[in-house]
Amino acid sequence: MADFQREKQIVLAYFDAMEQAAPEEAGRVLSSYAAENYDWKGSYPFRSLHGAAEVADAFWVPLKEALSRMQRRQDIFIAGHNALCPSEIWVMSMGNFMGNFTGDFLGIRHTGKLITLRYVEFAHVEHEKIRASGIFVDLIGFMAQAGVNPLPKMEGACFVYPGPREHDGLLYEDADEAESKATLQLIGDMCNETAPWDARGDAPPQGRESAYWAEDMLWYGTTGAAYTISEFEKGQRDFRRTLCDRKFVGHVTRFAEGNFGCFFGWPSIINTPVGGYLGLPGGRCPAEMQVVEVYARRGDKIAENWAITDIPYWLAQQGLEVFPACAEGKRA
Repeated sequence: MADFQREKQIVLAYFDAMEQAAPEEAGRVLSSYAAENYDWKGSYPFRSLHGAAEVADAFWVPLKEALSRMQRRQDIFIAGHNALCPSEIWVMSMGNFMGNFTGDFLGIRHTGKLITLRYVEFAHVEHEKIRASGIFVDLIGFMAQAGVNPLPKMEGACFVYPGPREHDGLLYEDADEAESKATLQLIGDMCNETAPWDARGDAPPQGRESAYWAEDMLWYGTTGAAYTISEFEKGQRDFRRTLCDRKFVGHVTRFAEGNFGCFFGWPSIINTPVGGYLGLPGGRCPAEMQVVEVYARRGDKIAENWAITDIPYWLAQQGLEVFPACAEGKRA
C-alpha cells in the first residue's frame, strides 16, 4: 500500500500556517516549507516564479491583502506518484479561497463583500520540503462575482461550484492503491481516446464519450458548467469547431488517489482560434492553453470533472488583456 502520510502532513501544515499568517508574514511562512530552489507555476499574470520571496511578494501578499481573513475551503485533497515520473510524489488540493473582498486585486475593484476564488494547487514534496508548486485560479469566475464580465459569451452556467457529490474528496488517510490505479487508468484511456481526434480537428463519433463518462456527469469549467453527457458533448463540439490546429503538448504531473485523479500541463495544448469560441473573433494566432483537470470516478465512469483553463493567458497571447492592472503595466 502506498504511503503519502508524511507528504500530506507537510502540505497541510503549510496550508494552515499560510492561512493564519498576516500578508506581511507570507514570505516567512513559505520560506519555512519551500525548498531553496523552489519553482512555482501559476495562472496569468503570475506565470513562472522562483524562490519563496518572489512567490510571496507576487502572489500571496496581494491575494491576502485583497481577501481579508482569507480561508482555504478544500473539497478534494489527494496525493500520488507522478505517472510521468514515478519517483516524484505530488499532493493536490482543490477548492476555494474565501474572504471579504476589501482590496483591489489585479486592478479588479473590490466590492467589500464575501467572494470566492476557485483554485487547484499542486505541490511536489521532496526531502521534507515543497520542491515545486502549481497554483491555478479561476480569475474569470472571480471577476464575474465582482460584477465584471470580460467574455462576451460563456459555454455554460457560471456559479460557485460544489465539491464532489458524495463529499468524499478529502483523503487525509491513504486510499486503496487498486482504486487509485483504476482511476488513473480510466483517465489515461479517456485522454488517449480523444487525442487522435483532436489532432485531426475532428470530434469522436457521437456517443463515444459515453465509454468514459457517466450519463449524468457534471463538468465545471472556467467558461461555465454543464450537466449530462449530451450537454457536455455540445460544448466539446463547439470547442473543436472553433479552435483548429490543436496540438497536445503534455503534462507536468498526472496522478490519482482513490476515486480522484488530476493533471496539469505547461502548456497542455496549443490551438488557433478561427472565430466563434466564447463569442470572440478569430485571429489565426496560435496560442498556448494551460489546462488543469480534476476528476471523480464512480464505478467505471467519470462522474465529475473540475477544470481550470487559463483563458486570460490564452487571450493575452492574442493581444487581448482582461485585467485592468496588466493593461496599465502593473501586476497587482
